Amino acid sequence: MIKVLIVDDEKAICDLIDLNLSSAGYHCSTVQDGLEAIDKIEKENFDLILLDIMLPGADGYDIMEYIRPLGVPVIFITAKHEVKDRVKGLKLGADDYLVKPFDVVELVARVEAVLRRYNKTEQQLTAGDVVVDVDAHRVTKAGRAVELTNKEFGLLVLFMKNKNVALFRETLYEKVWEDEYFGDSRTLDLHVQRLRKKLGWDHNLVAVYKVGYRLEGIE
Repeated sequence: MIKVLIVDDEKAICDLIDLNLSSAGYHCSTVQDGLEAIDKIEKENFDLILLDIMLPGADGYDIMEYIRPLGVPVIFITAKHEVKDRVKGLKLGADDYLVKPFDVVELVARVEAVLRRYNKTEQQLTAGDVVVDVDAHRVTKAGRAVELTNKEFGLLVLFMKNKNVALFRETLYEKVWEDEYFGDSRTLDLHVQRLRKKLGWDHNLVAVYKVGYRLEGIE
């Protein structure tokens, strides 16, 4: 399992990231202090580090200097939004830079993109008895193949990577259809209904009022 270290002095943000990445299948550890982060990095191996800049003990830039020789990918997640801050972080060797506040779906997508560059992505996603082989574009339920359209497959991957997270209709449509959302949800709703039927997820793939959909009650 992919191991991610989350370093942020705000526990609420650590918990939010931990919840969403854990739901997407990652194993997460969290720390709120820079020196504690360095100690943890010395003792454990991580596949990715999400790093705040403004930290007690040692700031993110100092930690980045320590991490760089280890070859571990790093994404800065910080409230420092000025161009000079982004440039400094990237010049120090960070692989990406995400400004707070952020959308959790975008965070998961950026994590996946960085891990792909390092060939560290998980090839399979699971939710109950449903298994998705992302690379092979194959879906099975209880060991039996399930035939999905490309759009249904794209929606399924998004839901499985964001378990227990309410996903906006706009996000789902723009990610899967790769087009701007204009408020007509009939096409999206139809695909979700077909996905429910094919996977037997009538009570798991639920509509969230004025938001979109959420995959829940299944691990």
